[in-house]
Amino acid sequence: MLAALGIQTVLAFIFLGFVFNLAALHAWIERKQSALMQDRIGANRAWITLPWKWALPINWILMPFNKLGLFHPIADAIKMFTKEDYIPPSGNKFLHTLAPCLSLFFALVGFAAIPFGNTIEIGGRVISLQVANINVALLYIFAMASMGVYGVVLAGFSSNNNYAVLGGLRASSQMLSYEIAIGLTVMGVVMIYGSLNLQELVRAQGNYLLGWLPLWGVVVQPVGFLLFLAAGIAETKRIPYDAPEGESEIIGYFVEYSGMKFGMFFFTDYLETIMIASLATTLFFGGWQVPYLMDAGFHFPWGQAISLSPLLVSLLQILSFVLKVLFFCWLFMTIRWTLPRFRYDQLLKLGWHYMFPIALANVFVTAIILLVIEGM
Repeated sequence: MLAALGIQTVLAFIFLGFVFNLAALHAWIERKQSALMQDRIGANRAWITLPWKWALPINWILMPFNKLGLFHPIADAIKMFTKEDYIPPSGNKFLHTLAPCLSLFFALVGFAAIPFGNTIEIGGRVISLQVANINVALLYIFAMASMGVYGVVLAGFSSNNNYAVLGGLRASSQMLSYEIAIGLTVMGVVMIYGSLNLQELVRAQGNYLLGWLPLWGVVVQPVGFLLFLAAGIAETKRIPYDAPEGESEIIGYFVEYSGMKFGMFFFTDYLETIMIASLATTLFFGGWQVPYLMDAGFHFPWGQAISLSPLLVSLLQILSFVLKVLFFCWLFMTIRWTLPRFRYDQLLKLGWHYMFPIALANVFVTAIILLVIEGM
């Protein structure tokens, strides 16, 4: 029992370490990617140079990192830790402090149910590469995500600021509206693979259509995948759905936050982006699956086989999951710097008048197709 608990703890630290570092790098990625797309200089003002003569070799080593701006996230962290923690005199101090903690906590706990690999054997013990193997993992993740709305609402109302309240109302109505659409989009995947357990759902995507086409979610649910991406970006409150933050309008549920409390909201946005990328990978792009990679190595449709050790197979599966998540993070950043912000009435109209009916129709058509296939 203690050994199993220790293994789960180590898995949690490994996976959360990856998530935390990727979220920290998002600030740098966002600046650099926007600079490349807009043909301008990116974040390059955070330099680390040691003043002593004997440190010249170290400065040469640091030079590429300085030019790339990789120290900028460190400078951001130092700035947020050292800035004054301001609480409005007329605000509720307890709720003002509680709000960012709630948002960050519920953004983090959902990662426990994400499978980042199949299994790995160490010392004769087979370890499932998932922090918590929950039979209803998909429901658990959506439940945790929906609880995050309390942090946003409390941030707006505890600040006792009209602009913050407006941002909180915008965020809560947007999140609740698009949670319904995002729930319907994944129902088609659940109906096809017959499980809410994400590990089992990923393993089911290891089958092949016509003997060569990986039976990933995007193949059997292309409409659901597009709807999931659109609704998922809305859940992260990022452009083109960033009306709750409305920086150019000076409206946002965290308008009265500073220091590390603001940093927690800032960090939560990136964690939510990684969560949506992880879900898109798990539900629609085979999760840790690698095409034609079996337990003993690669087995191609034309008959050729390449034998690999079980450890190498496990590492390739983990690498596959990481690369897919990175791809979706890049895609979300590209969308952010390409599309303009929706007006708020347009945002809600898109969710209720278009995405919800299409998602409902997708579930209905999926059910009919499954009934026809079972009846054949």
